[in-house]
Amino acid sequence: MTEVVPADKPAVAGGGGPSFTDRLKRMTQHGEIFLAVGVMAVLAMLILPMPTWLLDFALAVSVTSAVLVLMTCLFVTKPLEFGAFPTVLLITTMLRLSLNLASTRLILGNGHEGTDAAGHVIEAFGQFVMGGNLVIGIIVFSILVLVNFVVITKGSGRIAEVSARFTLDAMPGKQMAIDADLSAGLIDEASARTRRKELEDESSFFGAMDGASKFVRGDAIAGIIITFINLIGGILIGILDKGLTFQQAVATYSILTVGDGLVSQIPALIISVAAGLMVSKGTATGTTDQALATQLSGEKALGMSAALSLAFAVIPGMPFLPFLVLAMMFGGLAYAARQETKRRRIAAIVPPPEPPKPVSPLDEPVTNALAIDDLRLELGFSLLPLINDARGYRLTDQIKALRRQVAIDMGFIMPSVRILDNMQLPGNSYVIRVKEVEAARGEVRATMLLVMDPRGERIALQGEETIEPTFGLPAMWVDDSLRDEAMFRGYTVVDPGTVITTHLTEVVKDNMADLLSFAETQKLIDELKKTNEKLVTEVIPSRINVNGVQRVLQNLLSERVSIRDLATILEAVAEATGYTQSITQITEHVRARLARQICNANVGPDGFIPLVTLSPNWEQAFAESLIGQGEERQLSMAPSKLQDFIAAVRQTFERLSGEGYVPVLLVSPGVRPYVRSIIERFRPSTIIMSQQEVHPRAKLRTLAQI
Repeated sequence: MTEVVPADKPAVAGGGGPSFTDRLKRMTQHGEIFLAVGVMAVLAMLILPMPTWLLDFALAVSVTSAVLVLMTCLFVTKPLEFGAFPTVLLITTMLRLSLNLASTRLILGNGHEGTDAAGHVIEAFGQFVMGGNLVIGIIVFSILVLVNFVVITKGSGRIAEVSARFTLDAMPGKQMAIDADLSAGLIDEASARTRRKELEDESSFFGAMDGASKFVRGDAIAGIIITFINLIGGILIGILDKGLTFQQAVATYSILTVGDGLVSQIPALIISVAAGLMVSKGTATGTTDQALATQLSGEKALGMSAALSLAFAVIPGMPFLPFLVLAMMFGGLAYAARQETKRRRIAAIVPPPEPPKPVSPLDEPVTNALAIDDLRLELGFSLLPLINDARGYRLTDQIKALRRQVAIDMGFIMPSVRILDNMQLPGNSYVIRVKEVEAARGEVRATMLLVMDPRGERIALQGEETIEPTFGLPAMWVDDSLRDEAMFRGYTVVDPGTVITTHLTEVVKDNMADLLSFAETQKLIDELKKTNEKLVTEVIPSRINVNGVQRVLQNLLSERVSIRDLATILEAVAEATGYTQSITQITEHVRARLARQICNANVGPDGFIPLVTLSPNWEQAFAESLIGQGEERQLSMAPSKLQDFIAAVRQTFERLSGEGYVPVLLVSPGVRPYVRSIIERFRPSTIIMSQQEVHPRAKLRTLAQI
């Protein structure tokens, strides 16, 4: 019989009451309320007087909490496990300062009544340390304060400052290493997110520790000042206001002052040691004792220490027994370390059966070096912060969004982009490579914004004039503080990451045909097969093989025609293969079936397709210049006539572009591929449509005729 445990009553092992963990969870369900009440109580101590019994309890809490923080710092395996430490530093420092102020109020107000005027804790600390001697007590207290202020607090503050600086400087390189591992497939997206989160937490922690260490240093300074005020002010109040003799005032207020200073400085010293342990842990892993045992257990170091202790033991006048004990202890540790070293050497000679170790890069097969990156983005040193921009313009996120957008717009799965640093590039330069061949390059300013005027006028802002790298438009790099003013003036404002992403977008669209491999084509067909299995099995391979489909898709992508509607494309291929096996003619038939899509992509802002038509004379000239049949068919036109055609096209399109139009050249179906092959050499972005590709519902507007 199965027992069902209600959702609101957790099962408890052993059948008893709730476990300690359950109780602790219930107590901490409203922890934010308890914390708020505690902070308000600490602030109230700064204003309201405290009875001596409450002050004794609060001082005990201060000492105990300091020990708790120190023990926690000793047993954490890495600093990020105690990420709340900067907050703890602030709260404990505020607690000690408020207790200092409360005790000062009692010392100066009631010190003439005796050494227990500020509570029994302060009295006990003062009498124990002074031992009846004022000078000894003050000297011991002064040394304790100096050790805390000059040595521990100053050192831990310096370590925190340097750690924060180097951690922040190293972040771009670490982030790029994570992205490189992700692009290479060594880690998955979840692992990459986890490692990025650890990097962000690490930088935040050390940055907070840099600021929190100033609290500890300020607390030490405040403790010295408060102690001096209590001693001098108490003696003056006792003599001038309370009628005490000088000896009575000194005896009473010195015990109160030293006791108060000790009961505040000892927790401060403990917290300072804890802070020093946290920031000095560095790259050591494991608890503090494990790190020390691992790194101080060298055989030679222990042996030399034992020999030196033995030498001190036999020197005349030196205490024999302490140094002998130390020599024996270090000698035993050195012997144990030597035996461990021997055991490891034997294990290395005759290793136990283990799974094969990963092959080092130097031992990898030479064939691994033949692999190339389909897309690679190389950055100069100054552009590395763009990978993890603190302002939110993360280049990796923008490239991920680009891949999704290209898939939506073109039906093409863009390959992963490998991002590398290239120290040979100028600091502000980047290079985009397609199959490791340079396809484009440009320059950006990582800490500035690119401003362009859509009207083409001169930009009336202070900055560095430049040329936009993607389209070659005049632009200007301006400071980030001028963003609002530039947008108010109607300028186009682009961050540096978007400049690179835009350039990458155009490079990808220009090279989609080359990037569509046989494997990617097969993946597209496999995905389509899940929803259109009958269509795929009917067409492939009986009508056309995968390589033929790849060539058709490449022809479409080379003219920036989306292949997202792959089902319609295969249907058109099935129709065309009924009368031809020419890839060119099959592509033309597919374009005709995609007429609605092609027309929609070229509609202007006014809802019309701006057309430039080819005159009947040129149509006839092209038709008469075609020779051969099938795949062997080609254009054979006199060079002088070709030059006349090129000049006429260039003149017409430049004139219409100056008027703000993006016209489409309309030609007959038979000559469209050959007209395209000529025009793409000098105007690759020009759209050439055949009359079969004009959808019946498309609105046309003829602007000119060639």
